[in-house]
Amino acid sequence: MRATLMYGAGDVRVETVSDPEIQQPTDAILRVLRACICGSDLWPYGSMPASDEGSRMGHEFLGVVEETGSEVASLRRGDLVVAPFVWSDNTCEFCQEGLQTSCLHGGLWAADGNDGGQGEAVRVPQADGTLVKLPVGEDSALLPSLLSLSDVFCTGHHCAVTAGVNAGTAVTVVGDGAVGLSAVLAAKRLGAERIILMGRHMDRTDLGRDFGATDVVPERGEEGIERVRDLTGGHGTHTVLECVGTLPALEMSLGAVRAGGTVSRVGAPQYAEVPLGFPEFMKNITLTGGVAPARAYIEELLPDVLEGRIEPGRVFDRSVDLDGVPDGYRAMADREALKVLVQP
Repeated sequence: MRATLMYGAGDVRVETVSDPEIQQPTDAILRVLRACICGSDLWPYGSMPASDEGSRMGHEFLGVVEETGSEVASLRRGDLVVAPFVWSDNTCEFCQEGLQTSCLHGGLWAADGNDGGQGEAVRVPQADGTLVKLPVGEDSALLPSLLSLSDVFCTGHHCAVTAGVNAGTAVTVVGDGAVGLSAVLAAKRLGAERIILMGRHMDRTDLGRDFGATDVVPERGEEGIERVRDLTGGHGTHTVLECVGTLPALEMSLGAVRAGGTVSRVGAPQYAEVPLGFPEFMKNITLTGGVAPARAYIEELLPDVLEGRIEPGRVFDRSVDLDGVPDGYRAMADREALKVLVQP
């Protein structure tokens, strides 16, 4: 089959690799219908050292079950399913606590010899626990929004949930990428009263307004913090959703949060230390967040997607086939595309 590999910064190739095969009785083989490029894929795209051996890519995908191992009980050939971006058995003690990203028997796509989602097919370990069946056909117009449940919308939702967003909450969202826009939509879904989106790309912030943002702040740094405080009577917002992963984004988040408030971070952190000193201590600021256990949220969010109450798939603004994946990376890195959908 054909799949995407990265050989170094800026070097993405689509090559022929071995077809996936059942290796364990709990495996399934999935034919990929839709995948996408994640903002977190851009970090290695910008900095990965060159290598003679490419690394498989992709952790967001949905598709059709083609084959199952002898112990797979809940799935059969022909089922349309979505795969969370971390596979898990969904039965261990951490999974039962809603933390499938720490599953005792789980793992990551495109790592440790596992297939990546940016290809024609994937071997799915722990298929019963990982895959969620979707009650639509292969040609459904809902596929982009259903794909968002693999990672990006669940990540925005996780950010809002861990921050404690609810009815009446004032929220600041830092970042107008796909995760930030998903966090706006998630905060609106949870009843947030006011949502301030910090972003400076008008096409993205316009979508953010459609998703529920009440205000847009294009300024950054201290100027951005002051603007948020001006909009909130000088206090800042109860919650701040940090959806970028850089230190300046975290510093803005800590500056924009209200005393006694919560900052949740879901942007993959590109820093080693967190600036939580005495000023933050005196303000009783809570810092939370982390990698989103998408599998814990899919069943909760699925009905709203199926019934059209939310349309998180609008974050996809470009579609490519498998041959177009390298240019899809370039387009996202150059800010020509928000999030690229892949149709193998």
